[in-house]
Amino acid sequence: MARFALKIEYDGGPFHGWQRQTGLPSVQGALEAALAVLEPDVPSIAAAGRTDAGVHATGQVAHADLMREWDPFRLMQALNHHLRPAPVAVLAAARVPDDFHARFSAVERSYVYRLVSRRAPVTLERGHVWRVPHRLDLQAMRKGAAHLVGRHDFTTFRASICQAASPVKTVDEIRIEQVAIPHGDEFRIHVRARSFLHNQVRSFVGTLERVGAGAWDPDDVRRALEARDRAACGPVAPPDGLYLQGVRYPADPFAATPR
Repeated sequence: MARFALKIEYDGGPFHGWQRQTGLPSVQGALEAALAVLEPDVPSIAAAGRTDAGVHATGQVAHADLMREWDPFRLMQALNHHLRPAPVAVLAAARVPDDFHARFSAVERSYVYRLVSRRAPVTLERGHVWRVPHRLDLQAMRKGAAHLVGRHDFTTFRASICQAASPVKTVDEIRIEQVAIPHGDEFRIHVRARSFLHNQVRSFVGTLERVGAGAWDPDDVRRALEARDRAACGPVAPPDGLYLQGVRYPADPFAATPR
């Protein structure tokens, strides 16, 4: 067998998340159906992150084991042909060593959350951002976010159904930028870590939105973190604005792939 890494982009709106589910559309299911057209009995594929229902990706990574030694470019083209009309695209394919694992070989994952502040509803970006009708204070949000960087017990920001063995994680960076848009502003919240707890980023964003709106003081984020109590968390942001932006490995498997 030959192992291939796939870089994948998708609109999570029509799917019940990444993971295959009986009777429900999933990103994994769409990709495995396309692979099955190329080769019978392809083993289940593995991904760097199992995104939830409604969450998008611009840089998801998965690996698949195939019988043929496909030319990576032709494999990418063939998969994109058979994925139509699903809103899933393979951006790149690369032959990788047999010990490469999309999930366990990853050393960092990065997410971005898009939060729009404006009175008017969104139309063109509906389903791809979270819109709030009030103004947000960028500096207050940055001060609140600073409490979440580093190694902490993130029980407060962990979903009750999270299956991680420990709530202790290290967040390497939270960066918030503000971009002017027609009649409002877009806030892009970038978060980097080796791994995440279930709903961790959306819990961060929902809490930081409360800080930006003035309902929370930036120090309230520290107090919520130290409480180690899910009840101390702010509201969980909806999935619409969340994107798995990239996955980093010790060596970039797609470094030599053509654009």
